[in-house]
Amino acid sequence: MSHTVYFRLYEELNDYLPEEKRKRTFSLSLKGPTTVEEAICFLGVPPEEVDLVLVNGESAPFNHVTRDADRVSVYPIFESLDVSTVTILRDKSLLAIKLARESNNRSTKKKTLERRKRNGPKKDR
Repeated sequence: MSHTVYFRLYEELNDYLPEEKRKRTFSLSLKGPTTVEEAICFLGVPPEEVDLVLVNGESAPFNHVTRDADRVSVYPIFESLDVSTVTILRDKSLLAIKLARESNNRSTKKKTLERRKRNGPKKDR
């Protein structure tokens, strides 16, 4: 059974869309039961780039099955807003994951620099 879902992608997620669908609501005809994740992938958007999905104004998981006339809003990583209490896509918001990775990278770089100071420069053998 076919149904129509209305999508709106925000910010850099628009880069995955053709020009005529960017920064506006557009309809997508889907055949049979389709999850939000399947529809997002069909649009060419990698799910790992998505931080928040709202279906009819409510936070929804990737496995939410769309219905006729659903309005789906898809958001990328929020740089200055913590959506961890709103999003139900994953345990942590993408910003929290990104900050943890950056912190780990800084820590690793700092340890490497400290080790080089102690041991001196590497010499060719």
